[in-house]
Amino acid sequence: MNVIAEPHAPVDPDTFRVLLRRQAASVAVVTAAGDPPVGFTATSFTSVSLRPPLVSFCLARSSSSWPTVAGAEHVAVHLLGEDQRDVAQTFATSGIDRFAAHSGWRHGPYGVPLLQEPVAWLLCRVTQRVLAGDHAIVLAEPLTGQHGEGAPLLYHMGRYAALQPTTKES
Repeated sequence: MNVIAEPHAPVDPDTFRVLLRRQAASVAVVTAAGDPPVGFTATSFTSVSLRPPLVSFCLARSSSSWPTVAGAEHVAVHLLGEDQRDVAQTFATSGIDRFAAHSGWRHGPYGVPLLQEPVAWLLCRVTQRVLAGDHAIVLAEPLTGQHGEGAPLLYHMGRYAALQPTTKES
């Protein structure tokens, strides 16, 4: 029988990254109004509470988007569809004007950029920011949203992926 020794310290960052790459995550783009507006690809989006409705996402405090998100009162979260890999890649690329590179957006309520044709989007009021290591956890209350059709874009093992259609067994 293999016995695993009791750990005394957290795993190192490289091991942590390798372990968490095994988790499939939906791909979202979070946007906030600013001059210029900001947006970034996130795989950390999740629902937190039903009563009251709350969602969260995480953002590195070293990110170029962090200064704007740190002061934003409202953000939009866009759940991308499987056909939006190019959108995910654009908003994951650093050092570019993401909104100039992606023309499919408009100003929404509170000036927050809204992307065209995601599977769903939520316009949220930021309620709290919690510093956690080198990241911040942003908690937000959805105020409105819409959904369309289609399957979600996923991120797994360092690449974008889509759900495989299920087949019924005979």
